[in-house]
Amino acid sequence: MTRVGGEVDSHCGKCKMVLAHTVLAMVGSSIARVHCNTCGSDHVFRRTPGTTAPVRTTSRPARVVLGFEAQIQARGVETARAYSPRATFQVDELISHPTFGLGIVRAVRQDKVDVAFKAAERTLIHGRAPAATESRTTET
Repeated sequence: MTRVGGEVDSHCGKCKMVLAHTVLAMVGSSIARVHCNTCGSDHVFRRTPGTTAPVRTTSRPARVVLGFEAQIQARGVETARAYSPRATFQVDELISHPTFGLGIVRAVRQDKVDVAFKAAERTLIHGRAPAATESRTTET
């Protein structure tokens, strides 16, 4: 089975040879455009003379996309830490925020973290030290 991104043998008009090409576009199950892996040109797919099907095809493994809820379950809801601006977090850590709910830390910067929540991604502060309270004394 051939698909976009796969490899197929095609006649290259620029190279004047049958060479390996990467599939760029398909119409239904037919290859429409290819990219020559040798000279780099893009052109209409031309079958190898005397064949009715592509000679060589390869395909990438299928990607598995997990939904947000599945990602949360995979990390374990019980491992979620309560969000606090004073706490520090790491990438892929689970956070429980009082307003946004459960979220997954996607990026960590100096004093900010990007957290993916179900509704949207938010930037939150982290690792902030508590404000120093100054005690004032009145002298008499």
